[in-house]
Amino acid sequence: MKYLIAGLGNIGAEYRETRHNIGFKILDALAEASNIVFDDHRYGFTSEMRVKNHTLVLLKPSTFMNLSGLSVRYWLKKEKIELENLLVLVDDVSLPFGKLRLKPHGSNAGHNGLGNIQDVLGTQNYARLRFGIGSDFPRGGQINYVLGEWTADEASALPCHINTAIEIIKSFVLAGTNLTMTKFNKKHING
Repeated sequence: MKYLIAGLGNIGAEYRETRHNIGFKILDALAEASNIVFDDHRYGFTSEMRVKNHTLVLLKPSTFMNLSGLSVRYWLKKEKIELENLLVLVDDVSLPFGKLRLKPHGSNAGHNGLGNIQDVLGTQNYARLRFGIGSDFPRGGQINYVLGEWTADEASALPCHINTAIEIIKSFVLAGTNLTMTKFNKKHING
């Protein structure tokens, strides 16, 4: 069984430590823990790993956030991966910092990366792991906030939350969406 795990973000050093790049950051941590590296390919940086008898294609789109759908569609087709085996990792301002929520489908909630994936694939029916980045910004300040860097407190807490995100990814692959949601969502929504 093959899965596409797409972490959303923007390429370039200036975006590396921004909140909007949490999808990249999670995949970088997963790759590092698995002793694998990303290679530069068409529409993205990819790597491949195994979790038991499942193959995971890790994807960091090189299309920039607002065109993530082009990369996701290309790699789904190239690797012949079914839509139900797609998991998108994304930042979410509607969740408190560090809270994680797996969803089997849903609206883009104003997120440009999810919106483009929805437009390109023609459906909202794909799983996404939402990583809470909080909403500590003034009215009209959302763009600067999501493209801003983590505070010192957030940066020190990130590794623990990223490790939990990695657990969720592996559970999604091994146990499926519903069991993973049951195991992780309530705990990570309510504290």
